[in-house]
Amino acid sequence: MADEKVSVLSPDDKVAIDQREHIPTAPASVDAEKLAALDEDVAGEVKNPLKGIPRDELLADVKKYHAAHNLDADVLPHLLKGALVAQNPAGFNNIEDLDESERQALREEVTDRWKHPWALYYTIVLNSIAAAIQGWDQTGSNGANLSFPQAFDIVDDCSVNPENCARNSWIVGVINAMPYITIALFAGWISDPLNDLLGRRGVIFLAAIFSVLSPFGMALSQTWVQLLVCRGLLGVGMGLKEVTVPVFSAENAPTAIRGALVMSWQIWTAFGIVMGYSANLAFGRVPEISWRLQLGSAFFPAVFLLAGVWFCPESPRWYLKKGQHAKAWKSLLRLRNTPLQAGRDLYYIHKLLEYEHNLIQESGLNVNGGLFTRFVELFTIPRNRRATAASGIVMIAQQMCGINIISFYSSTIFHLSGVDSFTALWASWGTGVVNFLFAWPAVWTIDTFGRRTLLLFTFPNMFWTLLAAGLCFLIQQEVVESTARLAAVGTFIYLFEAFYSPGEGPVPFMYSAEVFPLSHREVGMSWAVATNNFWASVLSLTFPRMLQAMTPTGAFGFYAGLNLIALALIFLFVPETKQKSLEELDQVFAVSTRRHAGYQLFEVLPWWIKKWILFQNPGPCPELYESDKIASSKEKEALA
Repeated sequence: MADEKVSVLSPDDKVAIDQREHIPTAPASVDAEKLAALDEDVAGEVKNPLKGIPRDELLADVKKYHAAHNLDADVLPHLLKGALVAQNPAGFNNIEDLDESERQALREEVTDRWKHPWALYYTIVLNSIAAAIQGWDQTGSNGANLSFPQAFDIVDDCSVNPENCARNSWIVGVINAMPYITIALFAGWISDPLNDLLGRRGVIFLAAIFSVLSPFGMALSQTWVQLLVCRGLLGVGMGLKEVTVPVFSAENAPTAIRGALVMSWQIWTAFGIVMGYSANLAFGRVPEISWRLQLGSAFFPAVFLLAGVWFCPESPRWYLKKGQHAKAWKSLLRLRNTPLQAGRDLYYIHKLLEYEHNLIQESGLNVNGGLFTRFVELFTIPRNRRATAASGIVMIAQQMCGINIISFYSSTIFHLSGVDSFTALWASWGTGVVNFLFAWPAVWTIDTFGRRTLLLFTFPNMFWTLLAAGLCFLIQQEVVESTARLAAVGTFIYLFEAFYSPGEGPVPFMYSAEVFPLSHREVGMSWAVATNNFWASVLSLTFPRMLQAMTPTGAFGFYAGLNLIALALIFLFVPETKQKSLEELDQVFAVSTRRHAGYQLFEVLPWWIKKWILFQNPGPCPELYESDKIASSKEKEALA
């Protein structure tokens, strides 16, 4: 580049640092007109709030920030350097006061984007253990469904117990649904005040306590009512983790790999599902108490979470929300490769949060409102309402697609295909393995292809594979051996899982963790998790009756059709979020719903038809969003 070299620290600046002299007040860097423009953004421009600020004003504002929050003297040079890097990410090679190691660290953000401190990956490992607990908790009941109804005399097989078949099927459904009912009605919502009080680590620690103790309670239950209560307590732990862990990962992760790191929730949930199925197999032939061992075994991974979570750095964004900037700095030092990057991110996040705070004030809303106020603002603030709708759609779509009829009832489904219970457990184990293995491609594609693209590709394929699996139940047992029907049903269920795992598997929780502003992130995630689990509880409660009333073919066909409805909703109302910081998403969701849906219908859809159906060459698809950061990251690649 031909730009002049920029010095971060003038001689006067250096004297000021050494002597800690009086720091002048800087003029406001963001005026009211810019704030109003953001609230009415129809063009979709993602703005860097530091862009265009004169150098002297920017450095003065950094000093003011440093003094206002009583940061140590040795932090200021990193903040000053970091502010100019944040203002012009592509121009770091022209900043004279950066040494070569700092320039190299900035280059490696593009050339070696997986190079990060161990503390970041340790956090993701602990969050992955939390996800594995979640998967194990989900599938323990899958195998136990084959035996606990007999233990409690609530058999729901009409050929065995025709008088009480309907009543018992509802009881079994409620027992299976109880964790999800608890999350939807209680645990998801208490996560918001608990996060505010205890922080991300504190809530995860509390969730781990429930995840250790409730499996023991289930294993020791003497009546179905006791089992029901213990599964409700299990739901408390599950709900606290579901709300908090994806947010914790998103807030600690760098922008370039945030999607890949946050989707570890789905990968390791899938791994937990495999482990749950493995426990079902291991204990499947233990006389009388197999279901107790299957349900109780889920305590094991929770012990590691309980012991290890306090060694993670707390979310720097949570510290900033609580006004603890020095602690946020220390967290970022552990989560970033160099003090320069920590200083850049601290100041840039602070300015974006200030921007967000001012925007809410401009709207005349209560920034520090309570839970109810912030919940109402999910629907009354346009930016929040669009994020609420988008996260709600991807969360509901996870239940609409039909994955959880397999996760919750695959052993029952395979048993209905004509094989014995133990063979059904093996077939269920296969679904978990496929789910885990095919989640891995999303690690490399979710931040390149994007969240939205993965959903739009996988939903049509989930439609036809689930429909085909249902039709395979029409194969007559008298004509074809049961193993052939099992093979046909299993093949299409495995294909369905393979398409689900890199798309609708990782996206919902990752997407919901990133789309809400910090002021509403906990309550927004609570809403999203409650939505997901409410419909999971409906599915778990109704599917046993659906199998009886509609047959497996009808039930699978019903959920196959819901895949097409979900596809349409995602196409129209779910914006892309890849490669943008959490705070830059404020501007993505400033674009009106009508503008976004119209763009998809009248620009993207005709372009797609011309390119892929008519095989024409319409050129590149027109972009809805223009991003300073995307443009500058491309320039950064050229500079590297």
